[in-house]
Amino acid sequence: MRRLSRVLLASCALASHAATAQPYPTKTVRIIVPFAAAGGSDIFARILAQRFTDSFGQQFIVENRAGGNGNIGAEAVVKAAPDGHTLLLTTNVLTTNPWLYRNMPFNVERDLAPITYAGSTPNLLVIHPSLPVKSVKELITLARARPGELTIAGSGTGTPSHLAGELFKQTARVDLLIIQYKGTGASLNDLIGGQVAMSFGSLAGLVPYAKSGRLRALAVSSLKRAASLPDVPTVAETYPGFEVSTWYGLLAPAHTPRDIITRVQQDTVKVLALPDVRTRLATLGFDLGGTTPAEFAALLRSDLARWQKVIREGGIKAE
Repeated sequence: MRRLSRVLLASCALASHAATAQPYPTKTVRIIVPFAAAGGSDIFARILAQRFTDSFGQQFIVENRAGGNGNIGAEAVVKAAPDGHTLLLTTNVLTTNPWLYRNMPFNVERDLAPITYAGSTPNLLVIHPSLPVKSVKELITLARARPGELTIAGSGTGTPSHLAGELFKQTARVDLLIIQYKGTGASLNDLIGGQVAMSFGSLAGLVPYAKSGRLRALAVSSLKRAASLPDVPTVAETYPGFEVSTWYGLLAPAHTPRDIITRVQQDTVKVLALPDVRTRLATLGFDLGGTTPAEFAALLRSDLARWQKVIREGGIKAE
């Protein structure tokens, strides 16, 4: 009887080892992007999916699941089997939504496994050319002389443009009137038309308007100047430490095996190191990452704490 038990235990151990030793992936892998197509996260996801299909020998596809400011797609990943066949490529809405929504459908730190921070793109502070300022300092002076009069566009409650504007208000201690729009397109149209004075927005999306003179670029929100606009200073040159970038990260459901997390992270780093990929993303204004899972987890913790303070002080709630 004891011998039979030993044989059964050995068989179970071998079966368990065989299960964990199976090659990955064994079927099509979905990379869920919780936003509409053509955005920064979608661009990253499609580049990775194409290269992963080649390197892993299985099909990787991108699935756009927009809604809930990124919560709907992220929840789908949280509920997926933790086997590496469903991944999430999202932005720092992961670290702002918990403070914007009273009833979050998941816990970021508990329910998702960080794989890697893939990269980021800074925001650009632009103003309508009719505003009589040419620097951040001049803008602050004007705002303090006209409290509550200068308008700044946001592309929706809790969006990067909104939170960048809120952080700018808090850092510079100025009273700006934030006007919320239903999306970037509507806010950009009113900014170009002069109905609103200024906005923070995607660097890649605003550079053409700044270079054509339809908008005036005052500063970028990253810690270093942007290669595409080397003459435009950073906000941090006036307010040291000011930084608001939209980052893009790859995650999996919690409890995904560590060897799968490591493999996907290592292959992401390899893809981001390819010359053609680097050139394409740099042209679009992206700074590339490739962190370890532990480094990405630390970034999540830091951002959660940071945005909790900003959102609480601003009294911001999701609409």
